[in-house]
Amino acid sequence: MKLIIQIPCFNEEKTLPNVIADLPQTITDVDTIEYLIINDGSTDRTVEVARELGVHHIINFKRNKGLAKVFMAGLDACLHLGADIIVNTDGDNQYNGADIENLVRPILDGKADIVIGERPIDEIKHFSNKKKFLQHFGSWVVSTASNTQLPDVTSGFRALSRDAALKTNVFNDFTYTLETIIQAGHKKETILSVPIRTNRQTRESRLFTGINNYLRRSFPVIIRSFMMYKPFKFFIILSIILLSFAALLGLRYIYFYYSGTGAGHIQSLILTAILSMAGIQTMTLGLLADLVAGNRKLIEDIQVRVKTIEIMQSSEAAFPTNDEE
Repeated sequence: MKLIIQIPCFNEEKTLPNVIADLPQTITDVDTIEYLIINDGSTDRTVEVARELGVHHIINFKRNKGLAKVFMAGLDACLHLGADIIVNTDGDNQYNGADIENLVRPILDGKADIVIGERPIDEIKHFSNKKKFLQHFGSWVVSTASNTQLPDVTSGFRALSRDAALKTNVFNDFTYTLETIIQAGHKKETILSVPIRTNRQTRESRLFTGINNYLRRSFPVIIRSFMMYKPFKFFIILSIILLSFAALLGLRYIYFYYSGTGAGHIQSLILTAILSMAGIQTMTLGLLADLVAGNRKLIEDIQVRVKTIEIMQSSEAAFPTNDEE
């Protein structure tokens, strides 16, 4: 059983030593543990520090590509390197590395495909009350959209089985945390949550500049993911809303018409016609989107098969881990 711990890094020369020192060297039922750094265009000594610390594998991007692309590059590399389980943690030393054994245990025991580390959100001192509320509310929204029950969906401290990693795709350029949960939930993968500990804050987030910025960037990710995996349901709900408003306005016009004042409310009749056409068109879009989603599922199945064959034919020595562009 091989575990690879991947660490996305962007200018983490100061915190990386503490992150590596915290990582486990042995775990019961795991034969091999290796570390992989994905350097996202750092301008400091992140890569040099990683080499000095004896990190087994380094993927080095010359330009900053963003967390979502870095996460996927790490998964792909880990799969090619023969990982049976992949753990993702952050390079800012946010998460307690000693909890990795608890994180991978459900996968080792065959009880989960993906395990999310649940931070003690209400106890984190540098989280404002507003941020704590939004963390809980956001987790509820994503859990509802993915048919899961996860208290901390934005946690980047997570473990994936080999099969789950093979099926994972990230289409947005912002973050992998939300989309991968919605995706896995609709693919009927088993996702569990385990409590973890966090370390003291070392720096502000580089992913977003504030809560409002995070909301503005994450909301489209949730909507797009829901549309991608449940398109018919999404468009039918929207269609029902439009047709309901059309029906209400139509009834309003009929009421005034039979009251003898219909001529003064012709605008209700016009809006009824417009909303009815929009509702029917939206329903049609839902049917077309559902067909597209069916084709996408077939393509994803083919992608998994191709990846599996490719990985079986590849070897660790043949896989390039430096200066990728």
